[in-house]
Amino acid sequence: MIEKILIANRGEIALRIQRACRELGIKTVAVHSDADRDLKHVLLADESVCIGPAPSRDSYLHIPSIISAAEVTDTVAIHPGYGFLSENADFAERVERSGFVFIGPKPETIRLMGDKVSAIKAMKQAGVPCVPGSDGPIDSNNKRTLELAREIGYPVIIKAAGGGGGRGMRVVHSDATLLNAISLTKAEAGAAFGNDMVYMEKYLENPRHVEFQVLADQYGNAIHLGERDCSMQRRHQKVVEEAPAPGITPEQRAFIGERCAKACEQIGYRGLGTFEFLYQDGEFYFIEMNTRVQVEHPVTEMITGVDLVKEQILVASGERLRWHQADISWQGHAIECRLNAEHPETFRPSPGRIEEFHAPGGPGIRIDTHIYAGYVVPPYYDSMIGKLVAHGEDRGAALARMCNALRETVIEGIDTNIPLHRHIMKDSAFQQGGANIHYLEKKLGM
Repeated sequence: MIEKILIANRGEIALRIQRACRELGIKTVAVHSDADRDLKHVLLADESVCIGPAPSRDSYLHIPSIISAAEVTDTVAIHPGYGFLSENADFAERVERSGFVFIGPKPETIRLMGDKVSAIKAMKQAGVPCVPGSDGPIDSNNKRTLELAREIGYPVIIKAAGGGGGRGMRVVHSDATLLNAISLTKAEAGAAFGNDMVYMEKYLENPRHVEFQVLADQYGNAIHLGERDCSMQRRHQKVVEEAPAPGITPEQRAFIGERCAKACEQIGYRGLGTFEFLYQDGEFYFIEMNTRVQVEHPVTEMITGVDLVKEQILVASGERLRWHQADISWQGHAIECRLNAEHPETFRPSPGRIEEFHAPGGPGIRIDTHIYAGYVVPPYYDSMIGKLVAHGEDRGAALARMCNALRETVIEGIDTNIPLHRHIMKDSAFQQGGANIHYLEKKLGM
């Protein structure tokens, strides 16, 4: 068993990782910026190290400072959480080259899945269904590119191979704008990701976002833990997630889940991962793989009873999977609302001091957050301050519990998006289930 883990992150996920470590009897090292000295996990850690000033580039994204902190605290492993350096293959490589355990996939796997072109190629080889597209980067042959777009059928979408988070994408509806769109996307991709490679896919106009959770060890064993629906999105950012996905049959779950697990075995995957799909007209289309723990992992934990972060740590420790596919079952339904420090209508960030905080309770309620009364939300980082999760025997019960929990939650001193979540929970289309990824933005008039 790993004896000490450095948590290279902040906020609620850092506290979540720390809790898993405590249960496993593992000591923790919290690294933090100048602005984060009062974070809950920093106050509770066995050791803490300040790694730089508030800006992320000078602290949480500064690899030498994190490695140095691991060295001076005699750390054994580094957990990157999500965001920041969690999917940075160079960081994973530096961690392992420095003699530490990286709690995540191997660097070469992160690179393979981080490049959308190579990821799609690997998925097709593993039998995972993919969106019809260029099957590789778009080259300089304009005539062939135009012919390909017509063959795929408009509308198409141009995507950056190294993109993510909704950036580096452009939808095209005709020949007239295709070549210009490719040039613009290449320029944006080069500036944002240091890689101007782009590819083309069929643009699905009304899809849902459905993703599959996987877990694999270094010995070639892999399982899936079912799917989540993450279609409630704003500007390509998830707002509400739930599991299982409404309307997905057990047969569909088994079919796609088994192919995801098979893909993990074929690429030598290690640790937690998420296969993200667009789902439309009963068909799944692979879009990307996230090689880390997801923000929305709690809904899967609630319906399977599997502590994903603990399993992630155990796999990184060199243990074989403790679960076989036949061991995994899905009980009830879970919904997660991301709580952000932002105005519920303008979405303007709302940093500042939390004057009062009251967490909700009751059967099936879970809240993952690092905030407390008197905590000051800094202006330097993502606005998410927590995740509220409700579990019930079915979707209706989970919805009712979430509505109660949102009414009970009190966060005073800053603006939050809780009023938006209350509105979503009461929305007829959401209550029915199965709304597409564009629904929320259209509802908000964006």
